[in-house]
Amino acid sequence: MSGEILIHTCCAPCLCYPAKCLRKKNFELSVYWYNPNIHGWREYNKRRMALGFYLAKNGPADIIEGSYDFKEWMKKINSNKKKDRCRMCYRLRLKETAQKAAESGISAFTTTLLYSKYQYFDSVVEEGQKAACEAGVVFYAEDFRKGWKEGISLSKAENLYRQEYCGCVYSEYERYS
Repeated sequence: MSGEILIHTCCAPCLCYPAKCLRKKNFELSVYWYNPNIHGWREYNKRRMALGFYLAKNGPADIIEGSYDFKEWMKKINSNKKKDRCRMCYRLRLKETAQKAAESGISAFTTTLLYSKYQYFDSVVEEGQKAACEAGVVFYAEDFRKGWKEGISLSKAENLYRQEYCGCVYSEYERYS
């Protein structure tokens, strides 16, 4: 598979390795920044700025940016169980990404959530496939976790801002409590 692909990007460090892999496979990347889960506003901006810095240096320079509505995200993430909250968050972000790909005339999408060893890989794939089916596009599911250490090295070499939690208020609490 090759051609244009929309990659949902949770943060710059998690983009380094998947971007490298996708470029090797001759994909033309369009980057979609849609992360209403990130708590708080300053953290959201730090991550967004790091992504802009990375893309200005490594391309593509343009970022398609979704809306940031943390209050709406909180209303939709309504479970006390971590795995269920994460799945709901994946569903929300991947559905939006699939729709954005379809609207943009891009036939395939993927996500950097497939890179993190801290995410529920199978749940990401399931939600990506559902979203793809609904939007009439293809979900490209590659296990980028194999490059976890390389991705960390790449992000450190780029001197990127490296956050200490996935982004949501729940993960921030779990990380620091």
